[in-house]
Amino acid sequence: MADFTDKVVIITGASEGIGRALALELAPSRAKLVLAARSASRLEELADECRAAGAEALGVQTDVTREAECRALVEAAIEAYGRIDVLVANAGRTMWAQFEDIEKPGLLEDLMSVNYFGSVYCTRYALPWLRKTGGRIVAVASVAGLTGVPARTGYCASKHAMIGFFDSLRIELADAGVSVTVVAPDFVVSEIHRRAINGKGEALGETPMNEDRIMTARECAQRIVAAAGQRKRLLVTSARGRFGRWLKLIAPGMVDRIAQKAIAQRR
Repeated sequence: MADFTDKVVIITGASEGIGRALALELAPSRAKLVLAARSASRLEELADECRAAGAEALGVQTDVTREAECRALVEAAIEAYGRIDVLVANAGRTMWAQFEDIEKPGLLEDLMSVNYFGSVYCTRYALPWLRKTGGRIVAVASVAGLTGVPARTGYCASKHAMIGFFDSLRIELADAGVSVTVVAPDFVVSEIHRRAINGKGEALGETPMNEDRIMTARECAQRIVAAAGQRKRLLVTSARGRFGRWLKLIAPGMVDRIAQKAIAQRR
């Protein structure tokens, strides 16, 4: 936690789920938090909680699918604090639908806009400032970005793209002192599941997960903070995800069956 004392940390998708948990986890270290999401009211509520816990906090209403708003987010951080030490690219959206049931291919573009391009836009404008501080980039992807998962084709594609981008960027920044930590959470208790869309683009309204059996957002945030503090290159939050990553090399068909079973039993 000491690594983040007085550090300026931008967190996208901060109003709920993993992003919110990260803000609250960092707040006691007296970090300077720049919180981004689409809901201004929820951001201000979170900012108040973070201030009460010891942090400085600024809420910036941001739609990460809009490049201009990502640029404005970075500019707001610089105007308030004069530097950026950490960018957490966390904003995301998901879908639960078989590919054949997706009525509008544009829904896949929407997922890519949030999960991939939202991360790219924020990184583009934050990177010059991160170079100056020898900062950290934390990209919150998913285990679905490391393998295929049925009923999540569009989501998997966007997370594969995200991981490919940040793995490549890490190599480009090898001599710049800027670390890139890719996070691949397994299922986490989060509003993202309730906001997931079906093949018609409609929000599910309820989680398809049995939340008693999956990791809490707070536990996930604690692991992310530890990994970012150590500048790790990859954090896979579940034993299942770590095992599957290596099993895929020698028995890819078995990994497919495990993924199929995991989704079938998600309730």
